[in-house]
Amino acid sequence: MEKRDEELIDQLIPENEELRKLFSEHKEFESQLDELKKRLYLSDEENREKKQIQKLKLAGRDRIEQILKDYRAKR
Repeated sequence: MEKRDEELIDQLIPENEELRKLFSEHKEFESQLDELKKRLYLSDEENREKKQIQKLKLAGRDRIEQILKDYRAKR
């Protein structure tokens, strides 16, 4: 995410529960993916898990971007 987006997220998190939840999940997914990337070899199950986490992370990021876009349109 861009620094500008992160600053806006920090500003909106206290008042937007959905954004707070999505951003928390995004960071957790990032952490999980980082752990998987550290491994030299991934089992088939771990590869499926990695792909699922990537999909969930992307969907969450898309929603975060929509929330930020909506907020900027209102200002």
